[in-house]
This record gives sequence, C-alpha cells and structure tokens, in this order.
Amino acid sequence: MTNKIFQFRNNVTVLGGGESRTGSLSKALALAPTLIAADGGASRALSLGHMPELVVGDMDSLDDSTKAALPQGAIYKVCEQDSTDFEKVLQSVRAPLLIGVGFMGARLDHELACYSALMKYAHMPCILLGETDLCFHAPPQFTISLPVGSRVSLFPLAKVTVTASGLVFPVKDMPMRPGGRIGTSNMVSNGGQVQVSVDQAGLLVILPRAALAAAVRALGKSGHPVE
Repeated sequence: MTNKIFQFRNNVTVLGGGESRTGSLSKALALAPTLIAADGGASRALSLGHMPELVVGDMDSLDDSTKAALPQGAIYKVCEQDSTDFEKVLQSVRAPLLIGVGFMGARLDHELACYSALMKYAHMPCILLGETDLCFHAPPQFTISLPVGSRVSLFPLAKVTVTASGLVFPVKDMPMRPGGRIGTSNMVSNGGQVQVSVDQAGLLVILPRAALAAAVRALGKSGHPVE
C-alpha cells in the first residue's frame, strides 16, 4: 500500500493520545504551529480547545463524537496494523520538523515503538517531547547550545561510532551499541556549545524538556539526517 503524503510548509506538532500536560502542547505549538493528531490524539486536542488540521491513524481510538466535530476531509485512515499510529504519521506527513507530544510516558511498549520509528524514519526531523525529557534521532552532525551543566544523554539503538565535544566526559570516536557502551548522563561543559557527529543512523539524543527550542534550532541547521 502506498500512503498519501501530506505536505506542510511550517513545523508541525503531532498530538498523540498518551500522557501530556496542557503546557506541553502549548510549548510545542509555539515552535511548530500546525497541529495534527495521531488517532485518539484528536480527542485530546479538542478537549484542550484545539482543532487538528489532520488526523492520521487506523482510527480504532477515535470516538464518534470526535469524528463528528472534525472538519470534513480531516481524517486520513490507514488500515494496516503493522505500524503504530505515530509511525503512520511519519509515513504520511512531510514538514521541516515535527514535534510529538503525548508519545512518551504511559505504556512502555508504545513509547519504545516510537523510538524505533525515530530511527526508521531518520530522514524526518522529529522531536518527542515528554514531561521530563525530550528525545530525537541524531543527524550525522549537529551543534546545539545549552546551559552549562545541562544533562546530555546519547543512547544507541544500533552499533554506531560517536564523537562529541563540549561535554564534561569526552566522547571521541567512541563505539556505542545496545548491550554495550552507552552515553547516559553526560553534562555540558564550559562554553555551552555541544557538537555531535555519528557515523550512521541509530543514535538517540535525550535532553531535558527545557531544551526544546535549542533542539529545534539545532535540527533546523543540521542538514539532511542519516537515512
């Protein structure tokens, strides 16, 4: 099956049906003003006073009252069951950058599936915003400005080689892999500018949620991610 592709010129906020505070959605919309929903995230959007421009998913979590409230043509149903609703969004939406809200926390299996999707669709810049942290897939190279002492974790989903400067604990051509060496709980050193490079797809970057604006700027300047 070939999915329809929806093109957006602005950054897009994607709202899921998982845990999220009102402030998280507002924080995302300030940087990604177009709102779409993943399936049941549409109900959450309406409850917060927002109308999504598009709803993508298999619609197994979308109740009749929400369907009736949505504009005609706003629902794009993807019937296959081999992917999550978040992955269906990544398959169907093209935008400069996505910010996902309501995908971290709650069910662990759903959350892990989202991290897997970030790697699978590494060509699509996307930040997941949670109540404590944010997470994105690392492009081949990026630079981010953060307060000194900020936590920076580099977590491999595949075998990768990573170099990072501007951190308290040096990372130089370091092999990382699941079940082997990982890079949790590093910190920004004096200067506040962190540069990261990775040889292939498979590295997640985890930062405090307060770093959202900095992460958006960094991914906007990073060029094309690893495919």
